[in-house]
Amino acid sequence: MLVSFLTADYAAQNQMLSNFTTSEAFYLIIVIAIAGFFVQMRLQSVFDKYSRVALPDGMTGAEIAERMLREHNIRNVRITHVAGHLTDHFNPATMTVNLSDSVYSGRSVAAAAVACHECGHAIQHAEGYAPLAMRSALVPVVSFSSRAAIWVIMLGLIMTASSSSDLICWIGIAMIALSAVFSIVTLPVEYNASARALEWLESSRILAGAQLDGARISLRWAARTYLVAALSAIASVLYYVALVSGRRR
Repeated sequence: MLVSFLTADYAAQNQMLSNFTTSEAFYLIIVIAIAGFFVQMRLQSVFDKYSRVALPDGMTGAEIAERMLREHNIRNVRITHVAGHLTDHFNPATMTVNLSDSVYSGRSVAAAAVACHECGHAIQHAEGYAPLAMRSALVPVVSFSSRAAIWVIMLGLIMTASSSSDLICWIGIAMIALSAVFSIVTLPVEYNASARALEWLESSRILAGAQLDGARISLRWAARTYLVAALSAIASVLYYVALVSGRRR
């Protein structure tokens, strides 16, 4: 009974995938890309808006970041400056919180929000936050697989033309799926870092009221860029699954 149920379930899933065409998957990718463009534009608009809202105590993003790390008893992480706009990131390899031009020396609500978000990642690392550890472990694997996957799928499609086996194609799809897994794992990492940032900004009384709401809005839109990236990665997997399944039919 169980075997027949699992077989029927597998057949239903296979039928669902076979009904999902490459055209539908392509249109899904386009829709997500348009949504991603809107989110990026909105993030830029929000960041520009709250970059003009000054902090009451006049601290820079770098000073706020140093204070947040110090109050969490983290003393092995340096605050450094990196060129660019919204290029802020925490690097666990060098144990640095790297802040962009407008954040490092900025004295605004946006600068405070971004600086504290990156410090949130440093705190995650210090506490051994599982999703961050998983994401860090996936980085070298995903870095290789994302570059090689398309070539593997192309090779598989060529081989499929003269053979009934599409194993190589599915290996390539599995490599692309790793990127999707990475994007999905990134979501709790980013949302948690934002939550830590907002909690500390409020408890430390650096921001309150409308300014704290501004920081929350800024980080919310930043998080949505990662959500769009995850949806795009999933759509890409569906596209190649449909492509290979369609050739088999």
